[in-house]
Formats: sequence, structure tokens, C-alpha cells
Amino acid sequence: MSAKITTRVNDIIANNRVVVFSKTYCPYCTKAKNALAKHHAEAHIVELDNEDDGAAIQAYLLELTGQRTVPNIFINHKHIGGCDDLMNLDKNGQLKTLLAKI
Repeated sequence: MSAKITTRVNDIIANNRVVVFSKTYCPYCTKAKNALAKHHAEAHIVELDNEDDGAAIQAYLLELTGQRTVPNIFINHKHIGGCDDLMNLDKNGQLKTLLAKI
């Protein structure tokens, strides 16, 4: 993996409390972004299909998290997973607690 991609992704995660690596056409990404919006979370969204190096970013996310699919979500600099993981956190009240720490 290129140092440029590694640095860019790590900087995005380090400098934003909520990060969603997404694709504009992905229904699971839309569902996750809507859930975060419902909680008024200011998320930094990276639409991989609009990025010139989106495939390289996605490849690095696989290395970093073990997850290749989108959405790939980080809250408070911690990887929380994808859409189902976010929905489970929302359902059991943990998402509100995580977002309150922001």
C-alpha cells in the first residue's frame, strides 16, 4: 500500500470523530448515513466512487479493518464496522452513547 494512501486514510480517521467510507449508490451506505444524521452526528463522508484513488483507499481499509465492504464506519477513531453493526448499536442505545462522547 502506498504511504500516501495510508497517511491520507489515517489522517481522516484521526481528525474526524465520525467517518464513513461510502459509495454514493450503496443502499447500506445511505441507511448508515441517515442513521447518523438522525442523531445529528457530523460525519466526514468519503465517497469512494468519487475519489480517483477510491479503490486504493478501499484496499487499505481491508488491511486496516479486515472489512472490504462499505460502509466502513469509524466513531471516535475506532472502527465500528458496517451498516448492520451501526444499526445494532443504534437499536441497543450504544450509538447515542458513542456519539455523546463527541
